Amino acid sequence: MSRQALKLVTIGGGSSYTPELIEGFIKRQNELPIKEIWLVDIPAGEEKLRIVGAMAQRMVKTAGLDWQIHLTLDRRQALKDADFVSTQFRVGLLNARIKDERIPASYGMLGQETNGAGGIFKAFRTIPVILDIVADMKELCPDAWLVNFTNPSGMITEAIATYGKWDKVIGLCNVPVGAMLSEPPLIGKTLDQLTYKFAGIDHFHWHKVWDETGKNVTMDIVDKMYSDDAGLPKNIFDVPFYRAQLDDMQMIPCGYHRYYYREEEMLAHALEEYEGVGTRAQQVKRLEHELFELYKDPNLAVKPPQLAERGGAHYSDAACEAIASLYANKKTHMVVSTVNHGAIPDLPEDHVVEVSAQIGAAGAIPMAFGALPPAERGWLQLMKNMELVICEAGVTGNYGLALQAFTMNPVIRSGHTAKRILDELLIAHQDHLPQFADTIAKLTAAGVTVKDPIAAELDKEPATV
Repeated sequence: MSRQALKLVTIGGGSSYTPELIEGFIKRQNELPIKEIWLVDIPAGEEKLRIVGAMAQRMVKTAGLDWQIHLTLDRRQALKDADFVSTQFRVGLLNARIKDERIPASYGMLGQETNGAGGIFKAFRTIPVILDIVADMKELCPDAWLVNFTNPSGMITEAIATYGKWDKVIGLCNVPVGAMLSEPPLIGKTLDQLTYKFAGIDHFHWHKVWDETGKNVTMDIVDKMYSDDAGLPKNIFDVPFYRAQLDDMQMIPCGYHRYYYREEEMLAHALEEYEGVGTRAQQVKRLEHELFELYKDPNLAVKPPQLAERGGAHYSDAACEAIASLYANKKTHMVVSTVNHGAIPDLPEDHVVEVSAQIGAAGAIPMAFGALPPAERGWLQLMKNMELVICEAGVTGNYGLALQAFTMNPVIRSGHTAKRILDELLIAHQDHLPQFADTIAKLTAAGVTVKDPIAAELDKEPATV
């Protein structure tokens, strides 16, 4: 590591989140001796990279910093001798997410991009790409840390650790950050007065909280959550958990648990949007267009407040804090995806979990959480094993394993319709699924086509956002 002249690389640099990333680095200018930041994208994202890259340069200049901001489509050039690499890309861009959500919805099922059929296919598209990035890193920057917040973050981090054999990796999610920002004020506390402990996997975790006297205040927060803002990410429909269920578990579930604990209501809302304003991806696509119009303004040199509506607020700032903690051995408490090492005894030691951890020069040191109650243990073991099946299918292109993942997923009703959705998604995403090429050829020969008219037409327009 070039200790006094850091080279930082962000793959997916044309993302609308990049201004928050640059803001996070600027906030930590006294902690990180940054020399250069490389923003990397692909030809399809070149226009976005140019727009957001120019804004990043304005932000750095306004802050009075002499950092070099490089924009490139050459990933290998960027990775050469990098100290830290962050990943925030979306294979297929937002048009792919629209397909992920609309195709299942056309059959009355959730396509949600990390929890449902859409999440499975996002992993299938992303795993080959992230493993290619890891292979480049082994050659070009073997000492670099990889900080991943490409979704589905937990599964991608699992693929990096298990199949990429890269142990210098930390996976991030903004959901725990949101909880730790929104909950303390509910009970009249600040975050530094509270101790948080999280356990689970990405978008499927629970947490407990203690105050400065050692009192467990988890249920005090729950009491307030039923009378105040629950602090949900912008992309989660707010239907309350059943209070009796939380009273039994004595923990606070992740907001995404609504897709499992209140599946009926979440599905009804998703289908209402599908028939009306459009799926979340279609809404985000409109918001992305507005953001990039703002970013074009040559006088804009700060992150606009509209970015908070995007749904992934705090991802980028968490990435900056992880990098600063790794670099300066800060031993910061963060919630990250990392190898279990016994933190959750209900899951294997050698697979990735999302837990509270101490972040320093040695990486993420997970904090022991202990065994979960039977209901939560059962859920977690099902979901983690589903992740392992998805990762293996994403690497091998094994159609039977893909079908197994669909059968295991609690928000996908198994049977003929689920198989039809799987087949249509394979056809819809064929340009980004080389590992499934043989299966896709057979499905094409059998005449499988995409039923949803909007999803079917997306490839005929430029995927610019």
